[in-house]
Amino acid sequence: MPRRFLRPRRLLLLTGLLFMTACSLTAALSRTSIPAYRDSPQYTDGTFRNPVPQPAEGLTKLLRITWNMLLHKPADASPAVAPPVVALTPALLEAAPDRSLFRLGHSSVLLKLRGGFWITDPVFSERASPVQWLGPRRFHAPPIALEDLPPLRGVLLSHDHYDHLDRATITALASKADVFLAPLGVGDRLVAWGVDPARVRQFDWWQGTRIDGVQFTATPAQHFSGRTLSDRNETLWASWVIVDDGDAGSGGLRLFFSGDSGYFDGFREIGRRFGPFDLTLLETGAYDPQWPYVHMQPEQTVQAHLDLGGRWLLPIHNGTFDLAMHPWTEPFERVAALAAQRGVALTTPRMGERIDLASPAAGSPWWRDAQTARGD
Repeated sequence: MPRRFLRPRRLLLLTGLLFMTACSLTAALSRTSIPAYRDSPQYTDGTFRNPVPQPAEGLTKLLRITWNMLLHKPADASPAVAPPVVALTPALLEAAPDRSLFRLGHSSVLLKLRGGFWITDPVFSERASPVQWLGPRRFHAPPIALEDLPPLRGVLLSHDHYDHLDRATITALASKADVFLAPLGVGDRLVAWGVDPARVRQFDWWQGTRIDGVQFTATPAQHFSGRTLSDRNETLWASWVIVDDGDAGSGGLRLFFSGDSGYFDGFREIGRRFGPFDLTLLETGAYDPQWPYVHMQPEQTVQAHLDLGGRWLLPIHNGTFDLAMHPWTEPFERVAALAAQRGVALTTPRMGERIDLASPAAGSPWWRDAQTARGD
């Protein structure tokens, strides 16, 4: 009897279904019991909600998106060679002046404020996935190994998706970071993973804390949460405002970190309450017309920056993982063209490159060099 082989499309579909099943089983085995936060204005009928409800999508749309991602992914959604990375060392970080920013990849940045190091949405694993044998794989290695990070004053988290909340990284940082700042429910996940509850602080929108003279405030975002197919929106998502009022030797500094968000009126309100900002770190990547409510197109990113009263724009959520259908360089090219058209100061550091928060520089179109190396 002749041996039969699966056709490529059937094999891809089977792989996708296997991945979704593995994700569900892996997450179910480590499922965290999240308490209800009924006092939160964002909490209704057992889940958190956006101010403007997102249209119901259902399983059919999820399967259609999965099908398109498996079968119609463009060849240039990932680089053929690793993008350039500036290697970082503990000595270099310790010697860096205050108010330095180092981009580590995707939405992870390392900030040096008041002599302490803060990291946003740290993901050091090879894949943004519940399993490390399948799922979106890094384009590049982190600029510094996880074990070489300096002691951290704190970790700032925006929500619990795998490309923002990496359990292996959090576990490694559990004894290395003094404090973890997270939206409601996300902190409960950290505690369930072994982080000392005394190090975890959770916040609703418009709530925050002051640490070492720096104010951290959780602010609204338009997104969703969940790590399985059955725990959608059990935890809150947020953006963050970071304000250092300065002292006799330095002026004030205002930063905005978007986490993940679709475009919404909240950016104007955040700008009204806390702006103008010296630097906005805004998501520009993993967007698609199929999910317009949870990620911004580059045009919306630039508009959000203007709504916030931003001075410099640093586009994040790009250059590290393949999470959408667009070419991997497209977010950089589109936002750079739009920023030039609208007179927005844009900074595009290479992974690992230092940005002076007091006086950012434009940077170089490093992604084009990676495309040239690819042979395009």
